[in-house]
Amino acid sequence: MSETKINVSFLLLIIGIMLFPLAYTSNAQGLPTDGALTIRPVLQQMGERLLRGKTGSIVAIQPETGEILCLATNSPQGPQMNLAIGKAYAPGSTFKVAQALTLLSEGVVTPETVVDCHQGITDGNIRVGCHQHRSPLNLKDALSFSCNTWFLMNFASMINDDFMYENRDQAIDTWRDYMRSMGLGGPIGVDIPGEKGGLLANSSYLNRRYKDGWDGKTIWWAGMGQGDVTVTPLQLCNLAVTVANRGYYYLPHIHKNAGNRYHIRHNAKVDPEAYGPVIEGMLGAVEKGTATVIKTNYPVCGKTGTVENSGRDHSAFIGFAPMNEPKIAVSVYIEHGGWGADVAAPIGGIIMELYLKGDLSQKSAQMAKRLEK
Repeated sequence: MSETKINVSFLLLIIGIMLFPLAYTSNAQGLPTDGALTIRPVLQQMGERLLRGKTGSIVAIQPETGEILCLATNSPQGPQMNLAIGKAYAPGSTFKVAQALTLLSEGVVTPETVVDCHQGITDGNIRVGCHQHRSPLNLKDALSFSCNTWFLMNFASMINDDFMYENRDQAIDTWRDYMRSMGLGGPIGVDIPGEKGGLLANSSYLNRRYKDGWDGKTIWWAGMGQGDVTVTPLQLCNLAVTVANRGYYYLPHIHKNAGNRYHIRHNAKVDPEAYGPVIEGMLGAVEKGTATVIKTNYPVCGKTGTVENSGRDHSAFIGFAPMNEPKIAVSVYIEHGGWGADVAAPIGGIIMELYLKGDLSQKSAQMAKRLEK
């Protein structure tokens, strides 16, 4: 019996060495301390400041390398790495970026596709609200002003399209393939133990859940990043990286001596021509839409998210800057933070400005103080 125990222990030791060749230790923030890190101390310190009194995370990545520049977390119990890499949330309207890329790539919409929206959409006894904006909206303005109606209707149209797809199973599985290619809904492969995935509904999942049948209207909440879709803040930042790079990403990593697999380009399934109008829509969000709280003298592309849940809504944001030569991509997710524009967007703007400029403007410094609790 004792010999069996020794053999099992030895086997577990060998497996542990194979999976984690470096001894993993961490500091108070939960960051590794085993070797040189890609973290920029000034960004990390600012991130920790901005998260005081909040529960959530800030992730920043250098798009051209996949290096993690900031990985700050906080909760009532203190820093929790799980909040950034292991806890899956509904992404809310930040997900509309990936949705637009998929709909464009599949030819379900064009940049000129317009939808009427008068503060929401009603289908039977279901009412989905939308904030006030002009109508109708094309794709770019639907992103800029985060129109729920535009995305719900066009997502449902894709799933119900019996001309392009043999059946709804094929439609939803095609949709899911696009999302997974952008690094959403499953572990990406960051070089930190404990990463977990999320949920992207496929046909098998939906056929089990809705035994009486389903269609695009049954699951249309996924069109606006709610319902049968959850992702981690790390995945959301990686989405911003993929858009910044116009179609590819490198595995996010926090060790400077990360292995060769962290230097392999991963290409999204998205049609390269889809990125132009989506990036313009994200630029519009900052210049005239839901993220105008960000004020800079260089072009920033962003997307806010206000995530419905029990209690106060979660506040989310993804973005990158500058628009044409991106140096940083960021995601911010604050539990019960309210509107995406209230907390997450200004935090994202501050992190990007600090990295690009090396310091904050007086106005941004004042905003940072207001955001601290």
